[in-house]
Amino acid sequence: MGSADNPSFLVSLVAGAFAGTTVDVVLFPLDTLKTRLQSQQGFMRAGGFSKIYSGIASAALGSAPTSALFFCTYEGVKQFMGPVMPGLMTPLVHSIAAACGEVAACTVRVPVEVVKQRTQANHETNSWRTFKNVMSTEGIRGFYRGYLTTVAREIPFSFIQFPLWEFLKHMFANPDSLLSWQAAVCGAISGGIAGGLTTPLDVAKTRIILAERTSHLAAGSM
Repeated sequence: MGSADNPSFLVSLVAGAFAGTTVDVVLFPLDTLKTRLQSQQGFMRAGGFSKIYSGIASAALGSAPTSALFFCTYEGVKQFMGPVMPGLMTPLVHSIAAACGEVAACTVRVPVEVVKQRTQANHETNSWRTFKNVMSTEGIRGFYRGYLTTVAREIPFSFIQFPLWEFLKHMFANPDSLLSWQAAVCGAISGGIAGGLTTPLDVAKTRIILAERTSHLAAGSM
């Protein structure tokens, strides 16, 4: 059985899957606008404000396994390293755990991102058509275009977000029993700072994924 400090594998799996799916679906319109703003073809040509739910099917299907894989890895590494690392090194433990979680999660996240972002930037198609197009023109490797760039973005994001999130939680009297609004504030602050600092890497990732197959961007040379 898990505790508040060390949740069980099943708890991490279910909680991570539910949280990830909820966030991705609720905030999907904003994610679509972000993708179109980052697109090299320009915001309006990528769809502007129309059909902002294009690609939501791939996001909804991929969110649960991606988030579950991340949180299970994160909690597992944290539980493994925590007892053997001094208390002063706790932020490092959280950073390493988050980095390991991102590397694992990206094995699922990147194929989902490829389908989702290409559908978002081409509002005249849908997730299934995009999936078939990638498979027929690029094969399995096409679904992992931008993998290294995505990992290069996600690791510093997590290195910033999760230690900051843990730090902010401990600013409250009892970090193990935070109220919902307290957890939300901690998450919003840590995620906002991490997202802002890693935006250039996110733009690079988006443009590599959206690039024409024969362009230099498709090879990740940006």
